[in-house]
Amino acid sequence: MAMQASEIEKMIKDAFPDADITIEDLRGDGDHYGAIVTSRAFIGKSRVQQHQMVYAALQGKMGGDLHALALQTQVPDA
Repeated sequence: MAMQASEIEKMIKDAFPDADITIEDLRGDGDHYGAIVTSRAFIGKSRVQQHQMVYAALQGKMGGDLHALALQTQVPDA
């Protein structure tokens, strides 16, 4: 079962209320998304830790309902 971009965004926003999130359906199939997530929660974290935080926010949907997510994370500009 495919996920809607709005559902992905809500799950991430619930975990990171300050986040600026951009999600794109890369293939139009609801299974392959690209996401850019900007949050102050990532300050001081490595890129791997940032991605782990976002994957945790998706509550186990990665690899199941959500087949692929090309993820970019970043901290906001000062």
